[in-house]
Amino acid sequence: MGTAYGYVRVSTKEQNEDRQMRALHEVQIAEKNIFVDRQSGKDFDRPKYQSLLRKMRPEDLLYVKSIDRLGRNYEEILEQWRILTKEKKVDIIVLDMPLLDTRRGKDLMGTFLSDIVLQVLSFVAENEHKNIRERQKEGIDAAKLRGVQFGRPQKPVPDNFIQVYHRWINKEISGVEAAKECNLTKTTFYRWAKEERKESF
Repeated sequence: MGTAYGYVRVSTKEQNEDRQMRALHEVQIAEKNIFVDRQSGKDFDRPKYQSLLRKMRPEDLLYVKSIDRLGRNYEEILEQWRILTKEKKVDIIVLDMPLLDTRRGKDLMGTFLSDIVLQVLSFVAENEHKNIRERQKEGIDAAKLRGVQFGRPQKPVPDNFIQVYHRWINKEISGVEAAKECNLTKTTFYRWAKEERKESF
């Protein structure tokens, strides 16, 4: 029997790893053998996962809380499963899905059933991510229609902006001086000046 490892991935800054860590502690994975990646799902260069791959040896055991920790989509999950089981020759246990335990059913039928379950679950995991993104987009669109503002609140226009703007238009002061007088960045001053010019026509 090899060494037991755990892998945790959180895909956004808002998530924390407590739920995954708790599940790994329950199966008594040593803290030093738990590898954690905290990063955006868009950036999938996972340094801790790569370290884990290098460290694992044949007959080691990898625990993950759920199948989608292995990849962002169907193809990636299946590819990582292949690398782990076929190239690294390690066993995998998916805690959320007891059927995905490669220690069981090492015969042809067991492997066949495990592969079918894996493919179905990988497909479901990818679709769930797509559905979540779609629901988020729909929620944002609906909020925008209700007038909800996203992003940083817009800075109020300074009281002296129009006066300074006209002095800048008449070439009495430079853009840098105008921005400074309004206590704005040069970029913000130019943006507002452009909007003011549009409204003037």
